[in-house]
Amino acid sequence: MKTRITELLGTQYPIVQGGMQWVGRAELASAVSNAGGLGVLTALTQPTPEDLAKEIARCRTMTDKPFGVNLTILPAAKPPPYEAYLDAALDNGIKVLETAGNNPKEFIAKAKARGVKIIHKCTAVRHALSAERNGVDAVSIDGYECAGHPGEDGIGCLILFALAAKKVKIPLIASGGIADGRTMAAAFALGIEGVNMGTRFCVTKEAPIHDNIKQLLVNKSERDTILIFRTLHNTGRVLKTSVSEEVVAIENRPGGCEFKDIQHLVAGAKGREALETGDESKGLIWAGQSVGLIDDVPTCAELIERMVGECRELLSAAQQRTA
Repeated sequence: MKTRITELLGTQYPIVQGGMQWVGRAELASAVSNAGGLGVLTALTQPTPEDLAKEIARCRTMTDKPFGVNLTILPAAKPPPYEAYLDAALDNGIKVLETAGNNPKEFIAKAKARGVKIIHKCTAVRHALSAERNGVDAVSIDGYECAGHPGEDGIGCLILFALAAKKVKIPLIASGGIADGRTMAAAFALGIEGVNMGTRFCVTKEAPIHDNIKQLLVNKSERDTILIFRTLHNTGRVLKTSVSEEVVAIENRPGGCEFKDIQHLVAGAKGREALETGDESKGLIWAGQSVGLIDDVPTCAELIERMVGECRELLSAAQQRTA
């Protein structure tokens, strides 16, 4: 299965693991890469840039295939040392960088001077075109169905992918709403050349998440996610739980809401506790509407081989039906 994405990344299949906080560790990234996709370590999951360097080294003991690093750059009162994390990735031989949030031109120039390929995640076509002008190598275009932050435009994958394929010249990766060969085939039919999955890779044997949370995601339907931070204009999609419903209730109370009113519920450390203990009441569980397509907990290799086979069969069948 060759596309411009496989050529860019040096992978067997055009399948990328999303860079997820607390989840993008060596166990999962190496398993995805060994199965023919691109595994991704999440830089800010590691406490320090030095810890990221150690995690890169650990991942290399588990795979000899390409893997990347995600660096999400967001404004903060006390921002982490983003450039030091970037340097840790570059100094330790990472050749693929997935960026999200802000993408400073100086970071792009620094990475590209070291021969690094940059995938930038966008939630709007106008942002994708800006990233293209700024010199990134590929865009991961993120539809409204996705877990995490889908932007404020509310544009679903079908329209967003088609518009991006029409206007963006560099290779595109579909992100959001992808969980099986059927959705992968749909993305390819729209002109996309690769897929990115977060929620689906959370529900694999190798994902460093408690089995209770994996089974919770298996049991949920496409109707079991909820949008938070809407009133703060920083919309996020998470699993519908007692915690996320309390967040929305506080946001919608008379008089409005400030971030400090919900901070105790949404803190990243609380989400990590939920994932690691298996107790959904401890914090937010980020998940996209693709949970409705998930009904088992395979290995990454089983998942990817099944997806690729199903994708090929469906594209072939569609071609025969329209011949």
